[in-house]
Amino acid sequence: MNHRLSSRRILSGAVFAGLVSLCLAKPALAHHPFGGSAPKNIFEGILSGAGHPVIGFDHLAFVVAAGLLAAVISRGWRVPAAFVVATLFGTGVHLAEINLPMIEIVISVSVLLFGALAVMRDRLNPMVVVLLSALAGVFHGYAYGEAVVGAEPTPIVAYLIGFAGVQSAIAYTTYLLSKRAISTNQTSGLVSVRHAGFAVLGVGIAFVGGLLA
Repeated sequence: MNHRLSSRRILSGAVFAGLVSLCLAKPALAHHPFGGSAPKNIFEGILSGAGHPVIGFDHLAFVVAAGLLAAVISRGWRVPAAFVVATLFGTGVHLAEINLPMIEIVISVSVLLFGALAVMRDRLNPMVVVLLSALAGVFHGYAYGEAVVGAEPTPIVAYLIGFAGVQSAIAYTTYLLSKRAISTNQTSGLVSVRHAGFAVLGVGIAFVGGLLA
């Protein structure tokens, strides 16, 4: 019974995120926790960092997908880890005023791709998935960096801690719940992961479609 509840919660949460994202899809760079103002202190930095991966549904969908994929490949914990570390690097790239091309497109496509990978989940090369996660993280992190342009070093560090912590919590919670569902009942657990992957894929399609419209 417990494994069924866990699977249903994973699926329900993913579907909910997908439906909300379909309605509220916005470009990645538009998400700004303080409405355009850079955080001015540690408290604002933590709140801003913690909020960005949640109010940005494209980011949230990718983090969930990273957790799903982590549950179905060998040494999968590396997938969220690579993403989180790369987002820190990507924010640094933005603050260093180094321009990256097609940020919004790459982020949207990354969500679509990882949703598709979670649906497929068969014969995935773990190292390729980790490298793709890291590459996506650079672009997601670059988008995060927009929120702290012009901020002082202390709130920037707090911001980094905030979004790294929240991303890790979401990804590894998804990973652990998915792993538990699979270990309890492999067939139903894998079906739940696939269904959640479809929801993430839908989010990716919505964002890509929004950019092309």
